[in-house]
Amino acid sequence: MNIDVAVKALAEYALSNGLIEKEDFIFTVNQICQLLKKDTFEDCEAVGDYPLEEILGGILDYAVENSLCEDSVVYRDLFDTMVMGAVTPKPSQVIKKFNEEYEKSPKAATDFYYNFSRKTDYIRDYRIKNDIKWVTSNEYGDIDITVNLSKPEKDPKAIAAALTMKQSAYPKCQLCKENEGYCGRVNHPARQNHRIIPINLADSDFYLQYSPYVYYNEHCIVFNSEHIPMTINKSAFEKLFAFVEKFPHYFVGSNADLPIVGGSILTHEHFQGGCYDFAMAKAPVEAAFTFKGYEDVDAGIVKWPMSVIRLSCENSARLVELSDKILQKWRGYTDEEAFIYAQTDGTPHNTITPIARFRNGKFEIDLVLRNNITTDEYSLGVYHPQPEYHHIKKENIGLIEVMGLAVLPSRLKNEIALLKEAMLNGSDISADERIAKHKEWADMIMSKYTVTPENCEDIIKQEIGAVFTAILEQCGVFSRTDEGKAQFLRFMKSV
Repeated sequence: MNIDVAVKALAEYALSNGLIEKEDFIFTVNQICQLLKKDTFEDCEAVGDYPLEEILGGILDYAVENSLCEDSVVYRDLFDTMVMGAVTPKPSQVIKKFNEEYEKSPKAATDFYYNFSRKTDYIRDYRIKNDIKWVTSNEYGDIDITVNLSKPEKDPKAIAAALTMKQSAYPKCQLCKENEGYCGRVNHPARQNHRIIPINLADSDFYLQYSPYVYYNEHCIVFNSEHIPMTINKSAFEKLFAFVEKFPHYFVGSNADLPIVGGSILTHEHFQGGCYDFAMAKAPVEAAFTFKGYEDVDAGIVKWPMSVIRLSCENSARLVELSDKILQKWRGYTDEEAFIYAQTDGTPHNTITPIARFRNGKFEIDLVLRNNITTDEYSLGVYHPQPEYHHIKKENIGLIEVMGLAVLPSRLKNEIALLKEAMLNGSDISADERIAKHKEWADMIMSKYTVTPENCEDIIKQEIGAVFTAILEQCGVFSRTDEGKAQFLRFMKSV
């Protein structure tokens, strides 16, 4: 694509998508040219309706050819984000528009903001569509599986450059408010096209943004204005319900606050939410329960592979009180028969992953009991994916997986293809180092099914879903056996 065509096409894209006004058009063209170190521009009458990916591709090719940008995914991402920053409205404009839409309805506000985040290329739709997704149905419902391909992997040039860079503590992490408009570096993404929305939750200043990787519909992140650690406590429950009150069409939840069972960023308080019904939310209560003094609260154990208590009530303050009571009891709870220890050598192990929502006229919260104890045999965690399943997933089970969505590593895309080929051809799987780790699992599949070219990939995906479900069962602190259910009820009664 001719660079002048690309420049005008981007300005027209910005105009047609409401990022700039018609009075800004010439100014925007010149701003883009300045970033490209172009002091001339040849206008063209019509450029056509090009997709954003193609427009940015033309601009990036020009930048590489003219030594403005290195030809690698990290450097190209840094450059095209800078270019998109030139057509992204200022924070004050975005906040004003969000608040105007909120006056109409909370949904109108989030609809505007989500679409805005896509139009500015902060959410790269053309990458997200490459994620592999499917659903596995089992006794717990429809479990979502995704192989994440939208998050770019670091390339060798960027890795080498990062090793020689002076360490920076600005921004302190990728969730800090200082990321808004930040130019980025090889070890920190550019955010010139990033805009955040201030909200108040239980007298605390927070910001709303969307995840650039969108693991599910309208995947949002709600983060504290201050860089303070994750903590699950009464205040956290109050903040979750304050968010649901502001945005009743969204759920919101928090990762746990301990290593192994927590999320990837424990140093900055944040929650995740969105407009999506996960399998766990659809799962029924299989054992109703009444907590003394809280007879107005519907409670019970959820039919789910992990250990989940569900509470619902029209009064969210009552749910905050009871959730805190359950949390405090769980923090100090030990049941040696169930191999649950509140602490060992002064190190605490018990915490909760909470998820709040508003449904059928009532506030609702799911409290997922977590424990991060390790042993010599299970050094990564007893209630963690066990070694027999590490060929599929070894990473921590955080909030998103808890709710029934597996976020699996990108390596599985190629491994599924190689495994399918080997299984159909009768090849020696153990001889291929890329898939040798799947050998025992593949043998089980071959003995269980009659594999054909037509069904092989579907069978592999179904069995990956079964593995993920088994992993969730391993992460449940109380087993799904009759003995485990009795142990779970014993804890409930102790509250």
